[in-house]
Amino acid sequence: MLPRSVTPLGVSVLALLFERPMHPYEMCQVLITRRKDRVVKVRPGSLYHTVERLDRDGLVVASGTDRQGNRPERTTYEITPAGRAAMRQWVSDTVAAPTPEYPRFTLGLAELHNLESADALALLERRSEALVTELAALDDLAEFAREVPELFTIPFSYTRAMAQAELDWLRTFVDRVRRGEIPWVTEEHLESTRLAHEKGNA
Repeated sequence: MLPRSVTPLGVSVLALLFERPMHPYEMCQVLITRRKDRVVKVRPGSLYHTVERLDRDGLVVASGTDRQGNRPERTTYEITPAGRAAMRQWVSDTVAAPTPEYPRFTLGLAELHNLESADALALLERRSEALVTELAALDDLAEFAREVPELFTIPFSYTRAMAQAELDWLRTFVDRVRRGEIPWVTEEHLESTRLAHEKGNA
């Protein structure tokens, strides 16, 4: 079993140290510059804490310190053989088979019938507009990464494909509801279903 420090952010840190030793501040800057903050949540405080836990678990090790001017002393870390093995195992386990991730949006859809149909459709259309904006941002990112080997950009192309698929699904769903192909479940319908259930169990 992998150490608990091998979180998504922990994997990102290990991947950076796969390239060369770095100090945490540099790790944060590199992740943001490479737009990896669109793949994993990057917060300086969380990153420093993650590095500490990786160090505690023997996956990284401090390899030196330096100080520039009046800035605080910075500790440089490098990956250990155990860290390399842990990162490779995490990637292998993650890509080999899908695992339930329980996204909030799926739960929201499961409980969408608790809203009035007009309100629900308005919210879904607002989400569609946000997805259009997200797709444009991802297209701009593709232009930014044009000089990068394509293998390094696959997280963004995958994210774009998923966003486009969601947008297409949302538009189809909203259209089907508006045409009456998917009747909305009203409170009266739910109440009659409850009464019928109680009568059947009486």
